[in-house]
Amino acid sequence: MLDPQTLRWDLSPFYAAVDDPALRSDLDAAKTEAAAFRATYRGRICAPALAAGELAAALEHHASLQRLALRPYLYAQLLFSADGSDARHLRLFAEVREAWQEISETTLFFELELLRLSQEDFGGLRAAPELAAYGHHLDTLRAHAPYTLSEEVEQALKRKDLTGKEAFVQLFDELSASLRYRFRMPGEDAEREVAGEELLALLYHPDREVREHSFAAYLETHGAQSLVLTACFNNLMLDHGKEVELRGYPDRMTPTCLTSETSPEMVERMLAVSEAHYGLAREYFAIKRQLLGYEVLKNTDLYAPLAGVERHFPFAEAWALVQEAYAGFHPELAASVERLPETGRLDVAPRHGKSGGAFCMGLYPGADPYVLLNYTGTLRDVTTLAHELGHAAHYVLAGGQNLYHYHPPLPLAETASVFGEMLVTRHLLDGEQDRQVRIALLCAKLEEIIATTFRQAMLTRFEQAAHARRSEGLLTGDELCELWLEQNRRLFGDTVAMIPAYRWGWSYISHFIHARFYCFSYVFGELLVLALYRRYQAQGAAFAPRYLDLLRAGGSAPPEALLRPLGIDLTDPEFWAGGYAVVGEMLEELKVLVGEA
Repeated sequence: MLDPQTLRWDLSPFYAAVDDPALRSDLDAAKTEAAAFRATYRGRICAPALAAGELAAALEHHASLQRLALRPYLYAQLLFSADGSDARHLRLFAEVREAWQEISETTLFFELELLRLSQEDFGGLRAAPELAAYGHHLDTLRAHAPYTLSEEVEQALKRKDLTGKEAFVQLFDELSASLRYRFRMPGEDAEREVAGEELLALLYHPDREVREHSFAAYLETHGAQSLVLTACFNNLMLDHGKEVELRGYPDRMTPTCLTSETSPEMVERMLAVSEAHYGLAREYFAIKRQLLGYEVLKNTDLYAPLAGVERHFPFAEAWALVQEAYAGFHPELAASVERLPETGRLDVAPRHGKSGGAFCMGLYPGADPYVLLNYTGTLRDVTTLAHELGHAAHYVLAGGQNLYHYHPPLPLAETASVFGEMLVTRHLLDGEQDRQVRIALLCAKLEEIIATTFRQAMLTRFEQAAHARRSEGLLTGDELCELWLEQNRRLFGDTVAMIPAYRWGWSYISHFIHARFYCFSYVFGELLVLALYRRYQAQGAAFAPRYLDLLRAGGSAPPEALLRPLGIDLTDPEFWAGGYAVVGEMLEELKVLVGEA
């Protein structure tokens, strides 16, 4: 029986408990191994006489050291995510972060020496068969060469990061985990303390007042912490600006673009195309207002269920739906994730201290990933399950790659997850005869696409605007609120009214804190999936093996090379607009159903 209350992570494959002596032993061993690695290779990697075999051995040694250090680090991170209110978890996470920092400083020379190789020497090594398994990793490293500083400066930056930007990230996470919300839940007589995810789940409640009041309570609780949250945002934006200036990056998005193997020009083109199609979102909002029978659609109504088709999905049913949809595409896709519940890789129900939202954490090749959910039984929770299991399948299938090529490049990081959502949505639509339910399913999918494309484009524009303004001076909470509302107005136009508390909508979005300009990857991922799904519809079962090969490849090649066998050309200017053409087709399908109803 898949009981969400009992489905929690089993972290015993790492360590027996938070105070397991083996954890400290592993940390000490990693530090010792890092020192040995430094003694063996420092000064050798940038030497003109470096042999390809020696570099291959160093890369393998470095990867084994990374895995040794990752074990306690990942354990502490998972513990904190499962319960950030436990002081022991906080202390352990701080301890392993500091140990990781020390190990990183010790081994920093390795990548720096690789970057100091002359282009001629690097080219000769890169072509050697001994290094074929590491080629793409070496290429992505070299892309950072023009912006890399001396080892002494890089070490100083890493050391200061621990008490600088990383400390503000940790402060944001600890504050978010500590927030308590007082609210009278529907059907209850009195207020009580509820988890933030329980409040956000009420955005899908049929009662309009419940939706508005719950979201307002969530946002106002964050607004009450504006002093700390604004400080986190200001300092992280300032830190990023100073690092961009110090390293000589041409703009603030360049570091993310280099890491994701994209270009600022490509990202800008994608965002501009998205903004040019904001009208599709407004068209849908007008249909939603009509379906709900409202004179004015508020932003708390965007995910409102349609009357007569409200439905609760027990977790066991949701799990079965996702498994059926995945197996219908290809049995191997379903098989890659079917063991996660029985092996303790799922943490399902919301609770105090647990991280909000949902995520899948890939560990390293050969180890099954861990998936965190805050499942409450909505249709959106079903698609979130499909989304995170898509990530998990990606990691499982990429398990044959080495550690350097295990994680997919940023533009493809959301491919398997969003494709999984499409599979489940179509599986539900194909099995449903009731016209009203089909309307509800199409609405839910369009809302998800709007949230993953138009909303994420808006989030990226907000982040760009906030960073630009921060370069001129400190931003107040009110100024961040106005920048937030300005970007939302561009998306909503006059079709959606924002509730007053929504001014604090920027303050809880962790992507702004954990990864600069990450949100554009969702736009990329969604539009790419729409293109891939169209090919699947045209090619049928013949498409599935090529898609699975894409997932198996992990991050072993640039995005354009990984996608070429699937017929995707990222340089085609019509590519991004083509994704929105699919959205237009879905809107037309919805209009027909609404007209018939």
